[in-house]
Amino acid sequence: MALVTTLDLAAGSDMGLLPVYAAGPALAAARSPVRTVIALGGLAIALCLVSATVDGLLGHVRLYVALVAIALVTAGACYAAMRRQRAERKLVDARAVADALEGFLLPVPPPCIGPLRIAASYVSAERGMRVGGDLYEAVPAGEGVRVIIADVQGKGLAAVRSAGTVLAAFRESAPYARDLAQVGERIEDALQRAAGEERFVTAVLAEIRPDGTVHLLNRGHPAPLLMRRHGDVELLEPARHALPFGMTALLEPPGERVAVTRCRLAPGERLLLYTDGLSEARDRAGRFYPLLERAAGPLAEADPARALQLLRGDVARHTGAGPADDSALLVLDFLGSSAHGLGG
Repeated sequence: MALVTTLDLAAGSDMGLLPVYAAGPALAAARSPVRTVIALGGLAIALCLVSATVDGLLGHVRLYVALVAIALVTAGACYAAMRRQRAERKLVDARAVADALEGFLLPVPPPCIGPLRIAASYVSAERGMRVGGDLYEAVPAGEGVRVIIADVQGKGLAAVRSAGTVLAAFRESAPYARDLAQVGERIEDALQRAAGEERFVTAVLAEIRPDGTVHLLNRGHPAPLLMRRHGDVELLEPARHALPFGMTALLEPPGERVAVTRCRLAPGERLLLYTDGLSEARDRAGRFYPLLERAAGPLAEADPARALQLLRGDVARHTGAGPADDSALLVLDFLGSSAHGLGG
């Protein structure tokens, strides 16, 4: 408005710049609160009167037109600023909810639990989405650790609700259940009790003991990747594939227990648990990411968090684009029975 005043005083009454004072409150609506818009509207009217006095336009119709224009623009700017502030408050609330959901479904794991060093990574395929149907968690269980990584069918809030159901059931049962099969039963029961949409959940439950014994219960999920100390990698496929959680009614015969896969880790060996956003990442020709052929390089990095960053980068080079699906990654480094403490 200082520029408008300067130009008006320099040009005289012939330029007719008085209505341009309305630009002040109009521009303020984009960033300023309502009270600032009102103050600038009042300042614009005052400056308009000063300029009109200097130009000899007091009582002239041009002054009244300019004053009415400033008043109307200020009123509209106040309304726009009020709507913007309301939208900003809603956005802040939405971000707070997203932060809470992210902390619940995708908690930052402690760097060490029992015999494990842990790192996690999550990437959403949808811009603006912080969480989806992928989840992971690791909890102490006796002297060992129990871990879940899972992927809920579908997208949106319904998938987030189902993910919350699975995670709550895991957290409640994993520290105390006698084995992984009982943890799986608790998750299945929780999904059955949750009324609403029918959704299935693929998952891997893992138990790692201080002596390196690993038990894996796979419910229709991509097989974990094991990296040995000498750099060889292998997929820990189940001996018999099982249906995902939420599809118990299709199991034959009813009540059949899911087979548990077993292996043993030596100190320094590494497990990678992941969702299908990694294994099904495609390049432009439609070829899947060759996990066995390419993951060994990034996973050779000693630091687990850095290893996940390198793996993400390699997948991005393969696809040549952003992720087409959400993906969660969890690296478990076995430290050996000499590792002590359950909180790191």
